[in-house]
Amino acid sequence: MTVAHVTGAARGIGKVIALRLAQDGHDVAVSDLPSMKSELDVTQKELADNGVRALALTGDVSQPDSVHRLVADTAAELGSLDVFVANAGIAQTKALLDVTPEEYDKVHAVNGRGVFLCYTEAARQMIKQGTGGKIIGACSIAGHKGFPLLGVYSSSKFAVRALTQSAAQEWAEHGITVNAYCPGIVDTNMWVEVDRDLGAINNVGEGESMRAMAQGITLGRVATGEDVAAYVSYLAGPDSNYMTGQSVLIDGGMLFT
Repeated sequence: MTVAHVTGAARGIGKVIALRLAQDGHDVAVSDLPSMKSELDVTQKELADNGVRALALTGDVSQPDSVHRLVADTAAELGSLDVFVANAGIAQTKALLDVTPEEYDKVHAVNGRGVFLCYTEAARQMIKQGTGGKIIGACSIAGHKGFPLLGVYSSSKFAVRALTQSAAQEWAEHGITVNAYCPGIVDTNMWVEVDRDLGAINNVGEGESMRAMAQGITLGRVATGEDVAAYVSYLAGPDSNYMTGQSVLIDGGMLFT
């Protein structure tokens, strides 16, 4: 039985990913901020209902000691760490000229530094185990193209792509693959907040910004968490063993590379 850990899994895409991995037969540890403890406990119960071992942990991915503890506790409680999904992230919708240095640092602390800490701590554990592993990061369509009013968020996701490519090359000798998933517009609370903030900036009603962006989706609909989780399932399984260093778009056809 393989063991997976998913950060930012109290709700949204992270929760759906964790449930999909449990359905695939992985034992699953989930983590999120202490303020999300009640929702995280619900996720843990739903995971256990799939007949796998489930562990809920709280922590902050931007803090080294916290990430070290998340990885160590997962391996200690569930026996190993074979798949790590660095899913936790935050968004910001704001014109670059209005962004403060503190706001810039906050976004990069989670989306950039957090992924770096998760990648490296997971890799250390996997190297110690000596059996390889799968490290998977949350990138974005904004990691392939910088978007107006999402400039800081975009820059943090470009960082994830770079870390993914570098880590894949450095850790291949240990049998560790490193890949990332790049959703477009997903029907989650985060995108509701993005839509609200864009609406306030552009003086349009609720839902209008998301509908306007969705018009550029070739498949004609926004993504669900399940669309993203299906790809993460592939990355976590043996069918992706010969794939590493990639940050693949799951956007319904918004960008083409």
